[in-house]
Amino acid sequence: MAEILTPAKPLSVNPLKASQPIGASLAFLGVADCMPLEHGARGCTSFNKLYFMRHFNEPIALQTTAMDQTTTVLGADDNVVEALATICAKNAPKVIGLVTTGLSEMQGADVPRTVKAFRTQHPEFAHVAVVPVSASDTLGCLETGFAAAVEAMIETLVPRRPSGWKNRDQVNVLASASLTPGDLEELRAWIEAFGLTPILLPDVGSSLDGHLIDQGFSTLTYGGVTREEIERMADSAATLVIGRSMSRAADALQARTGAPDVRFDQLIGLQASDAFTEALAELSGRPVPAIFGRKRAQLTDAMVDCQFQFGGAKIGVSGDSDLLSALVEFFHGMGADVVAAVASARSPRLADLPIEDVAIGDLEDFETLSRARGADLIVANSHGVEAARRLGATLLRAGFPIYDRHGAHADAWIGYGGTRRLIFAAANLLAAHYQELRPYISRYKQAAE
Repeated sequence: MAEILTPAKPLSVNPLKASQPIGASLAFLGVADCMPLEHGARGCTSFNKLYFMRHFNEPIALQTTAMDQTTTVLGADDNVVEALATICAKNAPKVIGLVTTGLSEMQGADVPRTVKAFRTQHPEFAHVAVVPVSASDTLGCLETGFAAAVEAMIETLVPRRPSGWKNRDQVNVLASASLTPGDLEELRAWIEAFGLTPILLPDVGSSLDGHLIDQGFSTLTYGGVTREEIERMADSAATLVIGRSMSRAADALQARTGAPDVRFDQLIGLQASDAFTEALAELSGRPVPAIFGRKRAQLTDAMVDCQFQFGGAKIGVSGDSDLLSALVEFFHGMGADVVAAVASARSPRLADLPIEDVAIGDLEDFETLSRARGADLIVANSHGVEAARRLGATLLRAGFPIYDRHGAHADAWIGYGGTRRLIFAAANLLAAHYQELRPYISRYKQAAE
């Protein structure tokens, strides 16, 4: 059991976390023909959109209700109704994700009532689904906002069919924000290898993977899970849940569909990969394909080859809880010493980690702990570059945002192949770091010279 440390300082000096609205909007970016609409100030949405564009290097579908001083005080219901009507008329989406922000939450916006007013005033847009999500900036992080949006999509779009016919070859997949588009591509192939058809909610792996479309440009999302597929989730035989943050969404889906679920905290590492593979074999009723035996052998060979780089290495890890926990367990399993762990927000998952303590804080707290405990390698998003330079440590980029490396969103670290790639990436960083250290020279040799 890890002790949870909460810094007492009154403000965030060097922020680690991204806000809940960013996470909620990211979830809607994994839905086809969708437009996320953030109910807040214009500048907040512009800031979020910039981060998405820098991280994914793609055009991003994102709109705002553009609250200002007047609407903040007197009410912004008309802004919401007008924004919804304008998006429906100009963009013709199938789904609109209506995401509140800190400003609209503090103002006390009654979003369900406003959506009802939109339905009354514009019955011609009854075919467009509107999914409201409460995502205050003052609470949680990207991961919790993402999970809240997935739960809202389930409650709004998935039919309630707790009993009845189920498609035994179809499975639902709820994957947390810790998985990249590259991870989701790997995950889909992993499931399909057992003859199963996965429905990923959301599916940023087919919308933000970086691809050109035939029409050249779209004002809506470029791919993702379709509204029709979301409705078909009620007929799936089972649900695969990846990430502890998706627990509430998984509970909601199980209540609506009656389908059993299998839950995994993460899919990085040999043990986690074995457990997921065995679950797929049991769900499909098929033997494990031979290719997975080969991949497993490659992973175990990589673990043997790189063990000396990891043994005794001091590692610092930062990020949202699902990603942080997965990487802490990975490094711990490889024989490294995780000396510093800082999470962006509190989560029950953190107490289960196999380390002494985990801090809830920012990158300043992370840098302080890493310096005091002599970290050789730190894991952080691109905001950790300067901290790594000051610490004299090497940096493994992970999380959101990563804007100083091309293709970071395409990295896949899950499964046998992904874990193998992660081992090589971290081992190479550690090897380069040790080569840059000044060699030890005995004081007796120095005296003799």
